[in-house]
Amino acid sequence: MTTGQLADRSVIVTGAASGIGRRAAQRFAEAGARVTLADINVDGVRDAAAELPGAIAVGVDIRDVESVRAMVAATTEAFGGIDVLVNNAMVCGRSRLLDAPVEELRNDFEVNLLGPFLCCQQVLPVMLEAERGVIINLSSVNGLAHLGNEAYSAAKAGVLALTRAIALDYGDRGIRCNAVAPGTVRTEVWGHRLANDPDALERAAQFYPTGRIGEPDDIADALLFLASDAASWISGITLPVDGGLLAGNLAMARGITEAD
Repeated sequence: MTTGQLADRSVIVTGAASGIGRRAAQRFAEAGARVTLADINVDGVRDAAAELPGAIAVGVDIRDVESVRAMVAATTEAFGGIDVLVNNAMVCGRSRLLDAPVEELRNDFEVNLLGPFLCCQQVLPVMLEAERGVIINLSSVNGLAHLGNEAYSAAKAGVLALTRAIALDYGDRGIRCNAVAPGTVRTEVWGHRLANDPDALERAAQFYPTGRIGEPDDIADALLFLASDAASWISGITLPVDGGLLAGNLAMARGITEAD
């Protein structure tokens, strides 16, 4: 994405205090956008926004509709409208299905599915009034195949249904909506696991045909493309950014080939 390609576009990125969201916000700003960095981690999002010229930081709890409304109001007041919404905020409970506490399940569903729903619900009227807008929902490869974390996966599959619904219902009013489904990405989310298992990400790389896990820039590149005019006839899709993970069963394919 060249500098200025998103000049003067207003962009909201949720979950922007760290990881994919923070890097995406940086890349949108580099492309000329005016960015609202939103996160429940207020101190973190303020630090992130301070690095970007013209950006604003907004504390938001996407599970709460009034908090989401305040985020939308702050953005429209600062930038006059909303051109792009990136629903990136997420959590991933660590319990298995039979052992998961109800509160953990509820949090997975509320952050990963209710949150994007509320953000779309509150942002869409602003976009519809302008007769243009782009929504990009962060799903996951877990929403397309079973790769563990049942509640997270179920919520991320729901995000894909939400994406298709918006693309169909509002496409004739200037709205595009797509989803990005990342594979394993090196972010702070892995901190708890790496503290106990420092080689976890290196082992995960063996499952990827490209031989590596993803970096935040890999996902940010996809987000910038889908937000740009270069993707003006792309809507309703799910783009896996996963190093080929979902192309098939790598271990099985190699095992069968070697057996022959």
